[in-house]
Amino acid sequence: MYVAASTRCFSELDIPAACSALGDLEYTKYELWFSPESPATDPAQLVGRVEEFEADLRSATRLTPIAITLDQDFSEEVLLAVAKLSKSLRVAQLTIPASPLGTPFNTEIDRLRHAVRVGSEHGVRVSIKTRTGDLSEDPHTANELCQSVKGLGITLDPSYYVCGPNQGRSYDMVFPHVTHLHLRDTKPDSLQVPTGLGEIDYSRLVAQLNKEAYSGSMSVELIPSLLDLETRPLELRKLRMLLETLE
Repeated sequence: MYVAASTRCFSELDIPAACSALGDLEYTKYELWFSPESPATDPAQLVGRVEEFEADLRSATRLTPIAITLDQDFSEEVLLAVAKLSKSLRVAQLTIPASPLGTPFNTEIDRLRHAVRVGSEHGVRVSIKTRTGDLSEDPHTANELCQSVKGLGITLDPSYYVCGPNQGRSYDMVFPHVTHLHLRDTKPDSLQVPTGLGEIDYSRLVAQLNKEAYSGSMSVELIPSLLDLETRPLELRKLRMLLETLE
């Protein structure tokens, strides 16, 4: 298990600049976060220019990429471009969102089977993120999706099980399917709080994952809109140092 950080922590910057900022905070590994929230992070920028994007990224940072996340729904063109980028960067982990609550289960199964198939063709393992508002907000449903789609994994973001409609309930059933981890500190009434003031039990998480022989990363994913940006460097350092004691 090793520590990385998502470029989402600096989502107001373009991705090369975000990588540089993470390097300044002594992270050596990073996760690429794509979202249409801004032109700088929109995965549509990859379509037709994967090689150019990769070259720009490699010239901007010496950090090691370990995962990619698509934060919102995506087109077939985007999925193929991201899968191609993953293969070029030798990144084997791709996180995608589960469909919104209310999506028919069989429809979601078909969508996820296709995504897993595309990922497999490019040597990429696909997982769904646990998140409020998506089918994965219920750990039992997330577990059932993985059981129904061979090869599908879970990117566990425990914040949404601490702060969300399933708070206080066990989510142990998802651990056998976890292939990636997104972390920040959280309280039941607040999705993101300063490190050490929340209720995320990092030691227990690591112990549970060790039981499943988990060998992936612990990826720090702070949400800038929920953070005093003046404290961001301190929070990133604190969480990195905390997680490094658990490696």
